[in-house]
Amino acid sequence: QVQLVESGGGLVQAGGSLRLTCAASGRTFSSYAMAWFRQAPGKEREFVAARRWSGPSTYYASSVKGRFTISTDNTKDTVYLQMNSLKPEDTAVYYCAAGPLSVTTRSDEYDYWGQGTQVTVSS
Repeated sequence: QVQLVESGGGLVQAGGSLRLTCAASGRTFSSYAMAWFRQAPGKEREFVAARRWSGPSTYYASSVKGRFTISTDNTKDTVYLQMNSLKPEDTAVYYCAAGPLSVTTRSDEYDYWGQGTQVTVSS
């Protein structure tokens, strides 16, 4: 049974940092694309960052580029999202996702999803 479990969300002041963690289990993800999406109240789910589990290439939404970093730890089957210089507009539920195809910003291309973790940035 595939599971993606996010953690690390919380309340932080603007300008602060958080690191989200996604623990993956249930299959081998070495050939998968891993991504983070977010959904704010009343808005559609949007792409944040992605990369293949193995490989150097990373992809970011323009709104987070230069502030967020996606990384993987193969020894722990874990995906991270380091978020720096947080802004109130980053407030959302953040979801980890995995998909067997190439990296994409489309949420419907990802097969597996975590339950989400809330990030709230106060001004």
